[in-house]
Amino acid sequence: MIREIMRDEAFLSQPSEAAVPEDLPTAQDLLDTLAAHQAGCVGMAANMIGVKKRIIAFDNDGRYMAMLNPEIIKKSGYYEAEEGCLSLSGTRKAKRWKSIKVQYQNEKFQVRFKTFTGWTAQIIQHEIDHCNGILI
Repeated sequence: MIREIMRDEAFLSQPSEAAVPEDLPTAQDLLDTLAAHQAGCVGMAANMIGVKKRIIAFDNDGRYMAMLNPEIIKKSGYYEAEEGCLSLSGTRKAKRWKSIKVQYQNEKFQVRFKTFTGWTAQIIQHEIDHCNGILI
């Protein structure tokens, strides 16, 4: 289901809770909402659709991917970026890493590890910031 975009900064600034199997419909809603906003958005976190759970969805080289309970466990290549956000107006500076290794759970709640670089790594970092209540 396509959900409305949350713009309340007080809500978005609150850390999200761990996702559990009952939250899988939220992951699908996130993917649906991301697809509906593909012209102006490459990633979303569940709090952007009003759900405080650690779930993100993003464009992974042309294919949408969802992660449950993502955590960055390794990072390298610090740089500064300028980013926009569907939930916020304008652009802002953000601290990012060129390469990140992420531990997450898939839709079967199996633990997975994957390394991302470049643009995809930047998107994931932005969405994990959302999960942590950090706004750019």
